[in-house]
Parts: sequence; structure tokens; C-alpha cells
Amino acid sequence: MNLKQIFKKIITLIITLEAIIILKKYSPIVIAVTGNVGKTTTKDAIYAVLSRELFIRKSEKSFNSEIGIPLTILGCDNAWDNPWLWLKNITTGLELIFFKDEYPKYLVLEVGADHPGDIRSVSKWLNPDIVVVTRIPDVPVHIEFFSSRGELLEEKSYLVGAMKKTGTLILNADDADVLRMREKNKNVKVMTYGIDNTANVRAVKTGILYHTESKMKVLSGMEFDVEIKGVVKNVKVEGAVGAQHIYPVLAALSVAESIGVSADRALLALKSYKPPHGRMNVLKGKNKTTIIDDTYNSSPEALKEALVVLKNAHISGRKIAVLGDMLELGKYSTEAHYEIGKLVNNSADILVVVGMRARGFVEGARTAGMKSHKIFSFENSVKAGNFLDSFLLKKDLILFKGSQGVRIEKAILPILEDPKRAGDLLVRQEEEWKNR
Repeated sequence: MNLKQIFKKIITLIITLEAIIILKKYSPIVIAVTGNVGKTTTKDAIYAVLSRELFIRKSEKSFNSEIGIPLTILGCDNAWDNPWLWLKNITTGLELIFFKDEYPKYLVLEVGADHPGDIRSVSKWLNPDIVVVTRIPDVPVHIEFFSSRGELLEEKSYLVGAMKKTGTLILNADDADVLRMREKNKNVKVMTYGIDNTANVRAVKTGILYHTESKMKVLSGMEFDVEIKGVVKNVKVEGAVGAQHIYPVLAALSVAESIGVSADRALLALKSYKPPHGRMNVLKGKNKTTIIDDTYNSSPEALKEALVVLKNAHISGRKIAVLGDMLELGKYSTEAHYEIGKLVNNSADILVVVGMRARGFVEGARTAGMKSHKIFSFENSVKAGNFLDSFLLKKDLILFKGSQGVRIEKAILPILEDPKRAGDLLVRQEEEWKNR
């Protein structure tokens, strides 16, 4: 173990102890979000629904680790490798402990797992009042260090077992394995959400929104109806598309229902909801092109859903899929890339791939009948972006998706209508990321 690892362990121990004391002192209602896909979007949607009326704090970005969770409880930023900023964070924790201060009444925490034991260790000291479990697909993301999907499911379920007996467990009804997590804690109230008919909060009649711009039909967002206790309400999400944004809204409305915030008030608050960057966001590209930016991360299930949106979009230009490696899939990697590639031929006119693993997309697409002259391969996202800058035609619709390590957002930058706004529109525009 090197000096940096020792420093990290010491810091983690200190801020975790501070977080435990702070939770006991201020007793906030803790809403914990776990699962495999859609955690961050769900957390942000919950915050949007509740922040209009309640004093609430959420995890920033994807603060879902053994360091990120205590930092959220302390209300501090990640200090990265700066020891002086870590000292400042520790001091902030001590001030909250020894001096009375205003503290949020609600905390929305994202709880993730990259390795076995991640959630189990957090569950030893974090006892949520509400737990939301998102879907866990057949080939989950971040499964590389788990022996099987079953082991990952078991890891996620530790948080359910750690809930307070007075709590509410909110489960995705469209995932049978997630539904079975109710058996992990039979003391708590259970609510479900989804598109399934049996869900307490469910979506019906989903569709894509368009608007007319210079006599062109342009993709602008999505809409769907939500049914809660037999009452149906319409929801519009501007600037984003796909089922990835239906489930978080349903989960957020379920949380609101569980704590007594009416559907009307929750839906009113949702009007201010801005989907996080890099998650099926609709952006304007150069030369009247439209971008679907799904560059935050990638997994087989999420990519399948993104391709369905691309396939179903009614536009007059070409449909282009720019796909980077899906990472952290372990033994599932080769087959997953190949199978997704087979789907591309029915969703896109052009395939652009980035990375070594993405060659599996190419093999799958060719097997499904896509011609070689419609396929382009690049070793990195910058080169892919430079190619697109000269390749795109007016009215083209371009889907961008890849795992974090591929940095597919760099391929968007050359074709963004206003590159100066990249910091306001794209993921990973902070200096810490740019220097990586």
C-alpha cells in the first residue's frame, strides 16, 4: 500500500466518523438511491420534486462511494489530491458536530458499488428512511469485479436490509429481481413504480416531442402520462428523450407520495427539472443537425434503449450512431458489444465507433447486414469528432454514447452549434477532468 492509498484510507475513516455523528445529531430523513442504471438521474429527479418545498440536499454529480457519501452528508466537495482542502473538509465536519448549525431536513444520497463489499460497508452505518432501487439489467454496468449478476444483486440488497423499520422501500416493478428485494426487509412499507400494470405509480402513453424550426421537424423532448391512485397526469420533459427519463420521474413521484407531497405539487416542481448532462440530452449541432448526448456512461441495457429512441425518431436526415467502448463488463464484454452491434443496423444509417472493444459493434453490425462503407472506426474521441465535423449533413440526427473512460463527449465538441457553451451543456468539463 503506497502513501496515497494510506492517506485516502485515513481521510475516508475521519469523514465517515464525522458523517455518522452528524446524522445522529441532526436526524435528517435519508433517501438512498441504489440499483444499477439511472441512479444519478433518479436522485436528481427526486431532488427536483422535493426541493421546491423542503430543505433538502443531494449528492452532487455521482458522489456515491465510500468517500462521496460522507462528503454529501458534510456538505463538502471532493478535494481530490489537495491535503489542505481535505483539512478544510474535516474542519467543516467538526464545526457541524460541535456547534449548532442549520442542517437539511432531507438528504438524497446515491449509493453505488464498484466492488464487492462497497454497499455492505456503508450499510453498517447508514440506515435510510427511504430506499429507491432502480433497474439491474441482465448485463449490468460496473459488474467487472463481481463474480456474477447475482452477487451484484446481493450487494445492492444490503441497503434494503439496513433500512429503518418505519421506512418505505420503493422498487422498480419492471425488474423481477429488484421486486424480490422486498424479502430482504419485511418490516418496511413497499411502493412500486414502472410501466408494468401492477405498479403503484406507472407510466402510460409515452411519446417523443417535436417542434418546427425553419420549416424543419426537430426533436425536442418527450412526454408520457402518469397514473397514481387511478388519477392520470401528463408529464413533459424538454431537452431529453428515452425511457431513462421516465423511470426517474416515476421514482421521484413515488418518493413524493410516500412523504405526503401531492402529485399536483410534485408535478409542478418537475417543470423546473433539468435532466443531468450526458443522459439522452437533446442539443443543437452545427448545420441544423440534432445531437442526442448520452455520453455520461454506457451499458448494454442503456445503449439498447438509446438505439430504440434513435430508431423511432421521425426525422428527414440521416441517423448516425457514435458509439464508444462499454467498459467494466468483464467476461460479458465481447458478447455484449457484438449483440448490440447487431441492433445498430435497424436503428442507424451510419455507425461510428471509438475504441478497441467497440470493434465488436462493427462485427455485429456487419453480421446484421450493415455495409462497410457506412461504418467508420477511430482510436479516440477527438479523431471521431474531427471526422464528424466534415462528414455531417443538414438535418442529421447523431446519437453519442460510450463509457466514461472513452470520453465520447470530446467527439461532440467540434459539431456543437455553440462550442463556447460546452461547459454548460456537456459532461466532464471541469478542469480536473480536462487534465486527465
